[in-house]
Amino acid sequence: MLESFTAETFAVLVGDEFRVHGDDGRVHELRLAAAVPVGLAPANGREPFSILFRGPDAPILPQRTYAVEHATLGRFDLFLVPLGPDDAGARYEAVFS
Repeated sequence: MLESFTAETFAVLVGDEFRVHGDDGRVHELRLAAAVPVGLAPANGREPFSILFRGPDAPILPQRTYAVEHATLGRFDLFLVPLGPDDAGARYEAVFS
């Protein structure tokens, strides 16, 4: 499923809520903030891109692969990297190459 995702797949979903499942059974709600090409040559037929999420200040989710759910995209695994908090809350990134 991840292989079919493009920046355009997520660009139309900016502002949508994604449910991130933690190992402890808790579900964390993150909002998609951006979907942007990273400006590199296409690899495997797809232009690399990243997606950025925003979440609450706490808890900060550790870097790892999570089961993620979205109303349209369904459930898929995604490697999330915390970028640290700012004035608006926690930030997370996933990169697709």
